[in-house]
Amino acid sequence: MNSYLLPIIAVILGIALALLSKSKPTINTKLLLSFSGAFLLALTLFELLPEVYNHLESKQTGLFIMLGILLQIVLEFFSKGAEHGHVHIHKHDTRFPWLLFISLCIHSFLEGFPIHQHNDMVYGVLIHKIPIAALITTFLIQSHYNKKQSTVFLLVFMIMTPLGTFISNHLTLVESYIPYINAIVIGIFFHISTTILFESNEDHKFNLTKLISIFAGVAIAYAV
Repeated sequence: MNSYLLPIIAVILGIALALLSKSKPTINTKLLLSFSGAFLLALTLFELLPEVYNHLESKQTGLFIMLGILLQIVLEFFSKGAEHGHVHIHKHDTRFPWLLFISLCIHSFLEGFPIHQHNDMVYGVLIHKIPIAALITTFLIQSHYNKKQSTVFLLVFMIMTPLGTFISNHLTLVESYIPYINAIVIGIFFHISTTILFESNEDHKFNLTKLISIFAGVAIAYAV
């Protein structure tokens, strides 16, 4: 049950964080983003990657991981990097951001699949979604989109990851494809987490606080 509830709770916490910070990104949000990138990357390396290599040939695994990286690059072409915290606010644009919405939904849907066999991966997704949900909520509020549309955006975004988990758990049609999908998701996680680690600070510089949050993310992922 946690596999379904925790990603939903993560989005709720992210929305609450955005509202409590009065829709302004804070240093705490940025540090949480850095922590989440390190945690997700480490958990992918420790848990998901070895399991995929056990089910697929080495070169085949590498191919699908590469496809995941390329897929994420394509998604970011439309989302402008919202999956790793890059949101661009257009205060006078009232048109609903359909490309951003669809890209984020595809990303969220796919990241639910590894939770099928890896209960620990739900914690990586949990930590990843909190700052992203906070930044997306901030984006929606400050861009002055229709409130009903923004609410639907967040609700659909909230359920996409549990939907991916549900399908991977219960739809026998995709059962034989799970290792391939997981390899693609590894590529997505690799791209997102490394981008977070190297680009979440201004001027691409590391500071001590960020460095500590990154080491903490890796250490906690190892201990899970």
